Amino acid sequence: MSALLQARSVETAALPVIDISGLSSSSPETRAEVGAALRQACLDKGFFYCAGHGIPEGLIDAAFAETRAFFDRPIDEKLAVDKVQSFCNRGYEHLRGQTLEPGAPADLKEGFYIGPELGPDDPRVMARRFNRGPNQWPTDQPGFRPTMMAYFAALTDLGERLMRGMALSLGLPETHFDAYCREPLGTLRLLHYPPQPSDAAPNEKGAGAHTDFGGLTLLVQDDVGGLQVFDADGGSWIHAEPIPGTFIVNLGDMIARWTNERYRSTLHRVVNDSGRERYSIPFFYVGNPDHVVECLPNCLAPGEQPKFPPITVEDHLKAMYQRSYAPAAKG
Repeated sequence: MSALLQARSVETAALPVIDISGLSSSSPETRAEVGAALRQACLDKGFFYCAGHGIPEGLIDAAFAETRAFFDRPIDEKLAVDKVQSFCNRGYEHLRGQTLEPGAPADLKEGFYIGPELGPDDPRVMARRFNRGPNQWPTDQPGFRPTMMAYFAALTDLGERLMRGMALSLGLPETHFDAYCREPLGTLRLLHYPPQPSDAAPNEKGAGAHTDFGGLTLLVQDDVGGLQVFDADGGSWIHAEPIPGTFIVNLGDMIARWTNERYRSTLHRVVNDSGRERYSIPFFYVGNPDHVVECLPNCLAPGEQPKFPPITVEDHLKAMYQRSYAPAAKG
């Protein structure tokens, strides 16, 4: 493997493990303790392992089983629910369908997009609002839809709980982001990474180096590994090894905008050099598309100006999708 794609293994303390069960406590002091732990992680790398999340292990296992079963299907069956057929970015994304790192080869992964299920008569769908509409569902896989919708609902709830913790971490009332969490957009992505080939193109990776677009990313990965996080302080990449029973949570670009980059949206990538198939399921908690994201006053030092103008969640996402799926990047 190219030296450019190598990463170092570190003690998991480099990415802290935070038990968030205290966010559901009746004790304000206990909830504040979780907020303080989140603050430290967000000021450092913006990545942490989330324990005590309450998502049933059986539901996670079922989501992985359905994910593997879908990607094992013949290509013509996967293309029957191709994302190009959807006006709201739902369905199957073919191998090398996205380029996350400008200037690098297309990502060596295939995926499947799922969002909130909205029918054709919904006013937001009729108006063709961004990323609003019906999902595409594979046929002859009866467990896929109910499993994914149950998982989607559970992760939406977890995202809302974490946003309350984020408010506490910033010294704000824990209800501060409630409007952002009302009728949120979320995207569930099922991802399959083939093994990195020995004759890979220069700088080819499973997922190119990128920051995430939205608010919070809640990632569950299998035991293969391959996620690498950039350590800006050390100037190198580190492995984010799977830890059973945890999600990896990282901050997206909207949180960085909100905090004037006090909180970090950190570069990360995937290099699957295991020789095995890798599967992961990230959930992108984005929030209400009409919510305006503007710098929080308590994140500005005296005399400091905001680095970013106010923007709605929807307009921010449109810009990010355009960058990632620009025609020149599709190849």
